[in-house]
Amino acid sequence: MYTEYYNEYSQELDRTMEFKVYGHAGKPILYIPCQDGRFFDFENFHMSDVLADRIDRGEIQVFSVDTIDKETMSNFGADNRWRLEQHERWFRYLTEEIVPAIHEINDRRGVWNAGPGIMTFGCSMGAMHAANLYFRRPDLFDRNLSLSGLYDTKYSFGDYHDDLTYNNSPIEYLDHMPDDHPWRERYRNGKCVICVGQGAWEDEMRDGTSRLSEVINRRHIDGVWVDFWGYDVNHDWPWWYKQTEYFMPWLLDENE
Repeated sequence: MYTEYYNEYSQELDRTMEFKVYGHAGKPILYIPCQDGRFFDFENFHMSDVLADRIDRGEIQVFSVDTIDKETMSNFGADNRWRLEQHERWFRYLTEEIVPAIHEINDRRGVWNAGPGIMTFGCSMGAMHAANLYFRRPDLFDRNLSLSGLYDTKYSFGDYHDDLTYNNSPIEYLDHMPDDHPWRERYRNGKCVICVGQGAWEDEMRDGTSRLSEVINRRHIDGVWVDFWGYDVNHDWPWWYKQTEYFMPWLLDENE
């Protein structure tokens, strides 16, 4: 498998950040690791093995990045506003630095000319980040695969609420999105999968997915496939592998 490692300074985060690219061509996928995760988790937890054939055939290329959850979503007890502002810096790092880097790398390779967009992908807390990127910035991202996620900020911030918890809670901002908002058409032309199991350790994620599903249905948000898997489907990697293999063909099919 062809890979490239990058270690670059981020203006948004005022530090050096790492990411790794798997593959030489194909649909760009921005992979967000699980809670507190690092860029190498895509490989260490063997998701790279699940997607190896598609990567090697040049169907997809995966850009795996670092989280800063330990400063933000997992930084319980620290000042809530600072945590949220730091999360916004990381969000801008992804949208204003990593996305242009994806374009630049592909322009240099001559294999992708800005295409229809980038897919976001994550499991657990990575699923929340991936969905939030997709719903907030469908001008940049046209596909999403979120497995076993929570889709508001209550886990990390409890009852604390301000404009930034709102902006990072798809359950909230989708519920208040005007019917004529331009993002509606972007969703209609995109593809988004929200999936959760109903087995061990999935209770909170199932409830969060149910609430998001209710908003999507009531507000007629198009292009979203919400899927609840069985009561034997646990919050764990073996099931995320199976779900990834199941949904990826639909997400990559430009004709459906």
